[in-house]
Amino acid sequence: MRVLGIESSCDETAAAIVEDGRAVLSNAVASQVEEHKLYGGVVPEIASRRHCEAICGVVRQALDDAGTDLDGIDTVAVTSAPGLIGALLVGVNFAKGLALSAGKPLVPVHHLRAHIAANYLTFPELEPPFLCLVVSGGHTHIVQVESYTQLRVLGRTRDDAAGEAFDKAARAMGIPYPGGVELDKIAETGNDKACRLPRPSVDGAPYDFSFSGLKTNVINLIHNASQRGETLSVPDLAASYRKAVVDCLTRGFLAAAKDTGAKKLAIAGGVSANLLLRRTLEHECARLGLSFYCPELRYCGDNGAMVASQGFYEFQAGNTAGPELNARPEMPVELSFSCEPAAAFKRNR
Repeated sequence: MRVLGIESSCDETAAAIVEDGRAVLSNAVASQVEEHKLYGGVVPEIASRRHCEAICGVVRQALDDAGTDLDGIDTVAVTSAPGLIGALLVGVNFAKGLALSAGKPLVPVHHLRAHIAANYLTFPELEPPFLCLVVSGGHTHIVQVESYTQLRVLGRTRDDAAGEAFDKAARAMGIPYPGGVELDKIAETGNDKACRLPRPSVDGAPYDFSFSGLKTNVINLIHNASQRGETLSVPDLAASYRKAVVDCLTRGFLAAAKDTGAKKLAIAGGVSANLLLRRTLEHECARLGLSFYCPELRYCGDNGAMVASQGFYEFQAGNTAGPELNARPEMPVELSFSCEPAAAFKRNR
């Protein structure tokens, strides 16, 4: 079964074709990073307009790269939540029109479920149940993946997401956008023991995270050094900060694994590309005798292949939608979109 996946939740316009949820036949992405770099972050209105300009070409490229046309596609899957509402609406409405005109079922996909599914593209042998740490610019969750479409959140951030914490600290250090990515590169050259930083925890919630105080601590450290006329080493500060964030993530994730008895651990989301996080969890899982999975770097960021992969399993579970489908800026990962018969969105002939 071939699924066309469409992604437009933030600042990447992406489309891909995936067969049976695992085999990637094409994966086209139009990035807006260079434009948003001018503003130091994603500008929602600009992102929405660029999606409108790029989406037709990106979908066409995905079809061409896979050597097929719409007749060779069985289902259209699209990210419907969560994300920037204007950006989501572009993908959702394009997918609705495409599905209607081609007579194909429409499958709404949750963005975080799609990130988790990126692991299926890298590891065809991976099947639920497993425990997944979902870390991105907007979310930090520990998710118990009970089946492809049944998920339960065990822990989450109480304030900033890990990716947001990286980006904001990077800005304070004078590191250019995209901050988290650049901070990770710079940290590779620094001493992670140079600066003493706290490892915040949440009382009574060992699987939850809190990064706001850690971020503020770094900002105050930079401010105080400036007032004293001192110069801090950016690589050392970046390395120390990255180590503190990764220590917090690892501590909570491994605690959840121990308490649930999980033997398979995975990471997903944009921050799953973080080099130290990948190395640390790989080492810890090997030490504890656990299986560890992380997506290829090309599938860590937003892409259409992960949407198509999860779309395959959502379709198998009967989670399809009709023309009433709307975008949602927020939605718990545990919830599925309301179901409609798969044939309901086929055009009248």
